[in-house]
Amino acid sequence: MPPFHPRLADLPEEIAVFPLPGALLLPQGRLPLNIFEPRYLAMTLDALANGRMFGMVQPDARGPKGPTGPGLYRVGCLGRLSSFSETEDGRLLITLTGLIRFRIAEELPLAAGGYRRVRADYADFAADLAVEAEPPALDRAELLAALRPYFRARGIEANWEAVEQTADSMLVTTLAMVCPFEVPEKQALLEAPDGMERARMLVALMRMGAAANAPPEGRPS
Repeated sequence: MPPFHPRLADLPEEIAVFPLPGALLLPQGRLPLNIFEPRYLAMTLDALANGRMFGMVQPDARGPKGPTGPGLYRVGCLGRLSSFSETEDGRLLITLTGLIRFRIAEELPLAAGGYRRVRADYADFAADLAVEAEPPALDRAELLAALRPYFRARGIEANWEAVEQTADSMLVTTLAMVCPFEVPEKQALLEAPDGMERARMLVALMRMGAAANAPPEGRPS
């Protein structure tokens, strides 16, 4: 068991959430964040003093706005503050390491610092806490065959040596988090039932993205 890896029984029932469109956190993924808004500075400092955890969740543009802010997707991911540093201009640079997905059971009143809080239900995602071997049957060649044209179409430079050396499960997690998919696509990746389904969805999204961003026929890329 890795250091600081919690048990299901240790997880907080009430958590702060950071609603940020396009910012996907997955279990075992690492998300760097630049914290500068006063309410999220307060949230981060409160988390550092109380268990070092908060949730990432995406706003849902289709949902009605409530008294605490825009509608939220119902599934997010709890993360642990695994590193942080202060800047001279008052920002906090942090890394959030994904632990487990959660379902929002209820939104709570705003915290004193002005940030949003929810009651989290982890029951459907207990398997996220398992530290397992690499998932079998991932077609890595298929994944890389989709990744190269997608990056080329989006103008993304990649360290291919690092990509080749990254373990299968972490490669899927990292690509799902960093690829510039739309908010609903990011949410679908988050809610995929397991790593294999997430990998299949990732390949499909990259193929569609490469086709949508390819230069017109007859025009050089």
